[in-house]
Amino acid sequence: MVTVPKQAPRQSLTVVDNRTNKVYELPIKHNSVLATDIKKIKSQAGDDRKEDETEQGLRVFDPAYMNTAVVESKITYINGLDGILRYRGYPIEQLVKKSDFLESAFLLIYGELPTKNQYSNWQNEIMHHTYIHSDIEGIFKSFRYDSHPMSMLTSSFATLGAFAPEANPSLRGQKLFTNAASGDPAALQILDKQILRIIGKAPTLAAASYRMRQGRPFNRPAQGLSYTGNFLYLLDHLSGTEYRPHPVLEKALDALFIIHADHEVNCSTATVLQVGSSLVDPYSVVSAGCAALYGPSHGGASESAIRMLMEIGSPENVPAFMAQVEKRERVLVGFGHRVYKNVDPRSTAIRELAEQVFQVTGRNKLLDTATTLADYARKSEFMRSRNLYPNVDFYSGLIYQAMGFPLDFYPVLFAVPRCVGWLAHWRQMMLNPSGVKIWRPRQLYLGEGEREYVEADKRKEKANATPFDAPVEVHHGGDSKRNRLASYKDAAGHTRDRAKL
Repeated sequence: MVTVPKQAPRQSLTVVDNRTNKVYELPIKHNSVLATDIKKIKSQAGDDRKEDETEQGLRVFDPAYMNTAVVESKITYINGLDGILRYRGYPIEQLVKKSDFLESAFLLIYGELPTKNQYSNWQNEIMHHTYIHSDIEGIFKSFRYDSHPMSMLTSSFATLGAFAPEANPSLRGQKLFTNAASGDPAALQILDKQILRIIGKAPTLAAASYRMRQGRPFNRPAQGLSYTGNFLYLLDHLSGTEYRPHPVLEKALDALFIIHADHEVNCSTATVLQVGSSLVDPYSVVSAGCAALYGPSHGGASESAIRMLMEIGSPENVPAFMAQVEKRERVLVGFGHRVYKNVDPRSTAIRELAEQVFQVTGRNKLLDTATTLADYARKSEFMRSRNLYPNVDFYSGLIYQAMGFPLDFYPVLFAVPRCVGWLAHWRQMMLNPSGVKIWRPRQLYLGEGEREYVEADKRKEKANATPFDAPVEVHHGGDSKRNRLASYKDAAGHTRDRAKL
């Protein structure tokens, strides 16, 4: 502990390097210090390894970005301790009650709520871009009948980019989108056009993945319906005319889309920014976001939460299940959050939606189990001490199930609205006046030091080898076994005879 003489407060951090006794004063801006300022703290290598690169400056080790700010953003604000979520300053609770998805999407991307004229133009443009090329439908038909919808959606976004060569910086020049930062009207136009296309086509692609799983023909987008109304039409319409989704379900899905539209620099958004920093096209960027969202620790959590509730079965089984959780024998899904150390504000808004949906669909059979589990969590010291409260995934899954969506479609229902958040952050990055720097995190290398190459006949088995030090044995199907017993000539003309006679 170093005692610093008392003086007038200033926005800086004083650091004493005990290796050199040098004192550094690092500026504090927005309650943060620059990692590159910390790199200025250098020392001669002592007992360090050469690979520690001590003379090149101090590094910040932050596994999983537990406390690293990677961007300056004006889009979404989260206060995890107080349970606050705001889009461009507007509390999520207000937007869910008063706004609709396309209006909130405009807000997230462009910074302000649209005027009536702006909203009308925005809605018309989005709905004008809902159709997809018929060849993309053919690509959906090439998937296996049991492919996961998120796999199909991830692939289809990447495919969509192949149908928009004019929006590919690898073909049109790497400054195709970054030129927009200087106000170049042509660059702004190409940038915003891709945003319209992705938001407009997202429900069409998502519905195609659903219809593919159902073995049903694809619908064409319906003009005159709302964004979520059209989505439900694409999913469900079979025959007849003047199809209209139930207004309560349409409104509930629209509200859920608002809730899921953005959540600051989460795993998938960080992926979008990481990939986008290479200046690749936005379709590849969104596809990468889908891949990240697909994981059970992210967008797949609502599906996992329902599977957990189904496994618990009934309210009387909750205490026994929680006893296993407290012994760390089971994983509790749908509770707690990386950011929120209080009640997730999204879960509060969703609870009200759930009641409205259940009045139309009937009460979800898992609701009693979910309520008992939430009540147990509220009273449990184990849960309170770890800030484990129901999160957005816990309640959204109950609504999706009541609305009749299959479990594996839940992440897709997350991905469609999250395209807006991803595009808002991608656009903000492209419009950075100082340019886009490719993301390149550092590492702490803990592996072997420099070694000399050893010829194959002189190598020895590693002492104290573990199962992680070589490939495990892989078991193949019967046809592979038959092939191993056959003889043949390879491409170089060599006879291969492994038959065991």
